[in-house]
Amino acid sequence: MSLLFEPIKFGTLQLSHRIVIAPMCQYSAKDGFPTYWHAQQWGTYALSGAALVIIEATAVQAEGRITYADVGIWTDEHAEKIKYLIDEIHQFAPTPFAIQLAHAGRKASCDKPWQSNGEQLTPHDPLGWQTVAPSAIAHNPSDVPPSALSIEEIRKVQEDFAAAAKRAVAAGIALIEVHAAHGYLLHQFLSPLSNQRDDQYGGSLDNRMRMTLETFKAIKAVVPEDFPIGVRISATDWMEQGWDVASSIELSKQLEALGAAYIHVSSGGLHPDQKIDIGPGYQVPFADAIKKVINIPVIAVGLITEAEQAEDILQKQQADAIAIARAQLYDPRWAWHAAATLGDEIGVAPQYLRSQPHGLKDLFHSFAP
Repeated sequence: MSLLFEPIKFGTLQLSHRIVIAPMCQYSAKDGFPTYWHAQQWGTYALSGAALVIIEATAVQAEGRITYADVGIWTDEHAEKIKYLIDEIHQFAPTPFAIQLAHAGRKASCDKPWQSNGEQLTPHDPLGWQTVAPSAIAHNPSDVPPSALSIEEIRKVQEDFAAAAKRAVAAGIALIEVHAAHGYLLHQFLSPLSNQRDDQYGGSLDNRMRMTLETFKAIKAVVPEDFPIGVRISATDWMEQGWDVASSIELSKQLEALGAAYIHVSSGGLHPDQKIDIGPGYQVPFADAIKKVINIPVIAVGLITEAEQAEDILQKQQADAIAIARAQLYDPRWAWHAAATLGDEIGVAPQYLRSQPHGLKDLFHSFAP
């Protein structure tokens, strides 16, 4: 058996293998509620053969959405809709669902990416609102500057992350991922490029990490004991004087000490002038650097598109699991094809057993009871 198809545990959550569907925003919600688009998309994910599906960045506050069409979980009603869809899907596919809890901070109040190039909408626009951030520094020069969060407002954000986590557990979510990457609010606190506060949440590395660590602790305090909570980080801003790998290593160590189930290693997203050296597996070295110093699983992501490539990363012990994103959208049966390529077996819905290709009689088994 390949390493890609060996079981893995994220905290107490046992997975059948190591292929994870990374959270990908669909910008297709209505007032924060998932729609039919999500029903078919999440269903496709669950039937794809992946071992875990992480639902897209889900806002803990209405003003924390990237766009007006983002999924949210800031009310019980939102959680009930999420639960309904997951329960419907689980009638046919047992794949566990995780959820990424998020707040976009100064990168909120945007149009859909395929409309107006995803530009930020002003508070005067019917679909826009005033954004918030650690400091009143806009992401783009053309953006309306965000309001700097007061200490009381920081506490409210943390409380809303915790409340969202409780709702997620009630909705049947198997794992929570905290979004501290891609230039969104928690990442904005981490980076000295966006955080120029002079209080306990700014300045030193310890102070800049405080928001992420306190938010993690607030979530952990309200979910069941040993409930798995992972964290997605941007390992580097790809900018001088920005958040870097050394800082990410320290953050990862502290998150491990607090009981994080894994670290999901991405990069970038904080500054429009970032210079990213993009190529196959371009973020894997960051995962490798973090894996060398912590004992919890590390997930690698970013232009990992081939089964052999994913297997090689695991064989070289650069990561413990592989997150597939855009390649999954392009090939909704990526995990099936990876199993065929690597000579492994994979569980499928019994309705699909007849689709097993001739010559691959040991590829499929039914995951039905």
